[in-house]
Amino acid sequence: MNRVCILGGSGFVGQHLIANLAKRGIRCRVLTRHPQRHANLQINPGMELIKSQSMDADYLAGQFEGCDAVINLIGILNESGKRDTFRKIHTELVDTIVEAAIKARVGRLLHMSALHADAARGTSEYLRSKGEGENRAHTHGGTALNVTSIRPSVIFGRGDSFFNRFAALLKLSPVFFPLACPKSRFAPVWVEDVAEAFARCLTDDKTVDAHYDLCGPSVYTLQELVSFTAKTLGLRRFILPLGNGLSKMQARLLGHLPGRPFSMDNYLSLQTDSVCEGNGFEKLGIQPQAIESVVPHYLAQAGYRGRLDRYRREFTTRT
Repeated sequence: MNRVCILGGSGFVGQHLIANLAKRGIRCRVLTRHPQRHANLQINPGMELIKSQSMDADYLAGQFEGCDAVINLIGILNESGKRDTFRKIHTELVDTIVEAAIKARVGRLLHMSALHADAARGTSEYLRSKGEGENRAHTHGGTALNVTSIRPSVIFGRGDSFFNRFAALLKLSPVFFPLACPKSRFAPVWVEDVAEAFARCLTDDKTVDAHYDLCGPSVYTLQELVSFTAKTLGLRRFILPLGNGLSKMQARLLGHLPGRPFSMDNYLSLQTDSVCEGNGFEKLGIQPQAIESVVPHYLAQAGYRGRLDRYRREFTTRT
């Protein structure tokens, strides 16, 4: 494996994956609409940062030429103002990527899906569109394209949009913090472990046509994760768990705010627990890291370093 083309490579997972592959001597070609914003990626050896001019099959096929594999990390958590954005990005774009990869005779595709993505039974449009895209990647690729899908639970790490977002919201909140869907369960997974899973799948033919559910070593409710974040920051906040009706109301209200911090589709996604029945990390020989060993460090470096020692003492006593 010498060169891969990564779609969505300038995002959260992509930046960690590029660094992982560079250490293995694998060169990365990344397509992005705004290469000037991601010049930092070029510190990685063999890195090509290309301004994306189109997302049609012919253009992508030209960019895929000379690559041994394509990695698709493109995805969104909320739709923009236009309808059917989930379907266009999670489903129709996958068709285009598969077509382009076959035209370029790449032969290998790694696809980022989502835990419990299901075209028929997904509880939200996000999960249904992700499920349909995953199905199409495997079926439309046929025998011409060896496909592997990665299906992680919520991903954490430096620069994540999960713990960092709750940290910011907790800082802004006064005493009470109203929390929708507090009993929803997660098995958070470290971004470096996800990147390692992609890297191992890339170089192991045994992973072809497989679907890997990825979860961290422990399961938490959303309320426990928010409380963990508050304690890590040394903030005294009373987490106010909202019932089903108020959770829906919060989703409807916040879904109209800029950036959609919480939407009705997010609420529907939370009706499915993001936990694994069988953890793909075991099959890949990876020991996933716990949030307790990672999250306090990057929250501390974001401006809360003085809280870290106290958190460590509290956690050591509790465990």
